[in-house]
Amino acid sequence: MTFPSRFVGGPMEPEPATASTPPRPFGDLSTAPAADIARLAAGVRGEAAEVTRSQRGQATRMVLDYLSGFVGTTWQERWDSSFVGQGLVQANSIGSRRATGLAVTPGIRALYCLRVIRPSQLVFRLNTLQGFAAMFVEAQGDRLLHRYVDHVAALPLRHVHQRDAVLDLCNLLAVQGVALADVTPASVLFFAQENRRARCRLQPGNTVSNRLIGHSMWNALHTMGHFPPDTPATMRAALLRGQRTIEELVDRYPIRNKAVRGLLIDYLQRRRADSDYSSIKALVLALVHHFWEGIECLNPGQADLRISPDLYAAWRQTIKFKDNGQPRSGQDGIVITVRSFYYDLHTWAAEEPERWAAWVAPCPVPPGELHGLGTRRRRINERTADRTRQRQPLLPLLVAHVEERYDQARSLLERADQAADGEVFTHHGTTYRRVITEPDHKLLRYGDPVPTRVRNEDSGLLIHIGTDEEAAFWDWASVEALRHSGVRIEELCELTHLSIRQYQRANGEVIALLVVEPSKTDRERVIPMSAELFHVIASIIRRHTRHGRTIPLVSRYDNHDKVWSAPMPFLFQRQNGATPVVFSTAAIQRMISRRCESLSETNPAFRDVKFTPHDFRRIFATELVNSGLPIHIGAALLGHLNIQTTRGYVAVFDEDVVRHYQAHLHHRRQVRPTGEYRDTTPQEWNEFEEHFDRRKVELGSCGRPYGTPCQHEHACVRCPMLQVNPKMLPRLIELEADLLARRSRAESEGWIGEIEGIDLTLTFLRIKRDETQRRAQHPPVDLGIPRPRTSKPPGDQ
Repeated sequence: MTFPSRFVGGPMEPEPATASTPPRPFGDLSTAPAADIARLAAGVRGEAAEVTRSQRGQATRMVLDYLSGFVGTTWQERWDSSFVGQGLVQANSIGSRRATGLAVTPGIRALYCLRVIRPSQLVFRLNTLQGFAAMFVEAQGDRLLHRYVDHVAALPLRHVHQRDAVLDLCNLLAVQGVALADVTPASVLFFAQENRRARCRLQPGNTVSNRLIGHSMWNALHTMGHFPPDTPATMRAALLRGQRTIEELVDRYPIRNKAVRGLLIDYLQRRRADSDYSSIKALVLALVHHFWEGIECLNPGQADLRISPDLYAAWRQTIKFKDNGQPRSGQDGIVITVRSFYYDLHTWAAEEPERWAAWVAPCPVPPGELHGLGTRRRRINERTADRTRQRQPLLPLLVAHVEERYDQARSLLERADQAADGEVFTHHGTTYRRVITEPDHKLLRYGDPVPTRVRNEDSGLLIHIGTDEEAAFWDWASVEALRHSGVRIEELCELTHLSIRQYQRANGEVIALLVVEPSKTDRERVIPMSAELFHVIASIIRRHTRHGRTIPLVSRYDNHDKVWSAPMPFLFQRQNGATPVVFSTAAIQRMISRRCESLSETNPAFRDVKFTPHDFRRIFATELVNSGLPIHIGAALLGHLNIQTTRGYVAVFDEDVVRHYQAHLHHRRQVRPTGEYRDTTPQEWNEFEEHFDRRKVELGSCGRPYGTPCQHEHACVRCPMLQVNPKMLPRLIELEADLLARRSRAESEGWIGEIEGIDLTLTFLRIKRDETQRRAQHPPVDLGIPRPRTSKPPGDQ
């Protein structure tokens, strides 16, 4: 069996390669005597020991003797009719080293290399053939194949990917019976699909078998120049279909009335000019599938758009439920789409009657159909507000979980990397042993990096700590970036190294900015980065450049618009085999879901609550407005074109939104009664900059908004707006010691009121100290910013 895959049915039709001339490196051996073939098999690899060559010849003769018992005039016909050739049994059923003293698989391998037998993909995967690729390359005597092997060896790939690139090509040539000159992109796709089917049949139920192989081979053939110039650079790009035409989108649904089909195509073609691809897909789904296909199911003879009230009422009942029987929440959207369709035809018919007038009909949607739409939308906003209300207090738990998991994985990886093979060490009270397996030693001999592995001596569990640390880092980076920036999930995936900008103030202070590319609203915006957000972005950049390389240029596939971007240094990318790929929105969603599921095992509050990337955006908006930021500034940071959209995001604190917004308008009218949008004067700009300078205090900086005075009479330790500088931790310790001394004096003197005030100050001080220590645990990130060159003395030039 196979599993569903979105990589089946792409724009390029997979088909096997066709041999212009059948490859016969040793001539036509289809009917050659068994003794002659065995002698050729023994001499294929001259560097092998004499005993190995002899055993290979004997194994080949054993296989041919087995095939002689089946019907056929050629060895291939006998192979196809045999149990081994049909994949019913493994080759070891003929004879194994334990039973006969001679392994039979070297004979099978030799027959493949000599081109005597052409196996199916299932049979090739069923039998493990050691050293097949090296023997096959030598046996073919193909200079183009040797050039491919040399080209793969020169590519900057790990040895395991170089090995797979050569083995996969030899597999393709043996199964499809062609030479390298006959290989086409379509034949590589056919090879990948057939491998997928064979692996799923041999390992049913294993979703890993559903993956397509051959990516390294595709990359090598493309960089070698073997494919045509217009061939996609990666196999994934060739498998993804891209945008469909309007006709293809409509024809996905069976429309009986050809005239109505033509009308729908014309209508969608006109709407395509002012809509993006994802909107057109949603329009096709609502108008073609839900509306007209449903109408034809109820009345197959419907000839035009004139829908009777009874037919409309019957159709209206069909869209109340989904195909799986669940209530449909998007009924209003379908009805609005249908009504817009009819009204658009009315309007267009006045402009182009020769084209649209014949289809004008009364709109079947009655005037009172959408009665209560505003109420239903308010119910949706209430459910959204309740969702935010449930998740806001749980966010600190999720943040602490991903931080703790990443800190533990990072520190364990650093300790394990310092340990020798077999060394036992203790980390956070647990005993581990560094493990380097025999396959790891083989990879190390080729210069390939291997994932760091340790064994928990208490449980005996083997931990791939290198892989775990990589996963923990991206879990932490995704959660932190989403909650500190408030960007949409698509915008997060589109962040690149070029998104980072800086603004230098007149006093020399540099402010980091994050440029968010246009997405949903097609509107670029700039976000001033907080210290926490800058730390996350800097950590991602450092991870990509830690081996002295630049961030790889990768093309990102947009799942909504079905297009590929230009190669860009995307921040959220990782290595997938031999190819770097950008994180998809679904991958980040799965990462967050796994963290919530892990927390639900120890925290009951997470058992019925799941976080989505958009939940972080709503919480970010709520905290912004609740902390005093004017709502129109919050709308600009979130990229909302309508301030009412932002109000919907912070509906959980609706009274605070109204109060802050009205206070801001009142203050603005008093300060700037005329010339609301005039240019700022130098005095106003200096006052704006001086505000941030006046926020600097002994322990750090004050986070109060612009234009507001200190409301806590400079009681900074108690003030929630104080942001403590980690460098001032020793000063906090001094203040705590002084407060404790004052408390002792107050106890001895009996100053009860003084004791209460000191205890309150101690509580706030310790909270700020713990929070600052937690933030200070993150290792500093060195971006490698170059220093200005100093001029050399003339004698040193």
